[in-house]
Amino acid sequence: MLLTMRHLLEKKVLFFGGKGGVGKTTCASATALAASHAGKRVLLVSTDPAHSTSDIFEREIGPEPIELLANLWGLEIDGALESQRYVANVKQNIQGLFGHHILQEANKQIDLAASMPGAEEMALFDRIGGLIRGEDTRFDLIVFDTAPTGHTLRLIRMPELMEAWIRALSRSRQAMLGIEQDDKTDPVLISLTGRLEGLREFRARLLSPRVSAFMLVLVAERLPIEETARAIVQLDEAGVTVGGLIVNRVLPASSPDPFLQSRHSQEVIYLDEIDRRFSKLSRVRVPQLPSDVHGVQTLEALSEMLVSRSQVAT
Repeated sequence: MLLTMRHLLEKKVLFFGGKGGVGKTTCASATALAASHAGKRVLLVSTDPAHSTSDIFEREIGPEPIELLANLWGLEIDGALESQRYVANVKQNIQGLFGHHILQEANKQIDLAASMPGAEEMALFDRIGGLIRGEDTRFDLIVFDTAPTGHTLRLIRMPELMEAWIRALSRSRQAMLGIEQDDKTDPVLISLTGRLEGLREFRARLLSPRVSAFMLVLVAERLPIEETARAIVQLDEAGVTVGGLIVNRVLPASSPDPFLQSRHSQEVIYLDEIDRRFSKLSRVRVPQLPSDVHGVQTLEALSEMLVSRSQVAT
């Protein structure tokens, strides 16, 4: 059966992931551009600490959405900045809960927690969650250019872990209040309940095949193939829909150069392995381009290639 990537443009959320250096950013950017040409209002979000979207579009992209082209906006999430925002928001939320002396101590503990490992990931997760829940209603589609696979998979598992943690905090708070105080008027429990509802909404949209899909990008080499196989298993365990594979930078079939002939012979073996091991997933092959994807003109060519090229599926 032949499919095209156009059907993915009907989703609300698309993730592009894979091993570092395989072309996630170019594929995510090209897909976002294709969706904008199709009339979708698209937000392209980079969550990779090594942001490259600014380089591709040849303009500065910051922590707030900026219009890049007609129907296309860009956003590069800064983990450190999001951590600062997150801490400031937490401090604001507890202003009315405690007296002056307790509040001072609480703020010290919050600052200490913010300096610990994982704080930036938590803040990054919070920003991504808000985008996936649709808090910014301007956009029809959000395309995430993610960090290398392991980091992204940890973020995807975080809603489930956070839900368990918040439920435990709620039980502890209810036990502290005792049976005489009304749970519905306690500001701490109200805050925890709101947080839990937000996580559930985030998780529901993330796991809905009608809303979200995860595209895996790889090249026809041993290490990216193995990392892709592990990612598919882990995404399946997390309940996230894999939308398909993009096999990037496929070499031309014929070349007079002995080096390229040798590389192509090895690549054919890996391409066959990709087709065999991932036969249940839609796949699209993107040829090696004669130049780097840099600037809108070359991105346009890749964008057209992605949406017009056929995918092979079972």
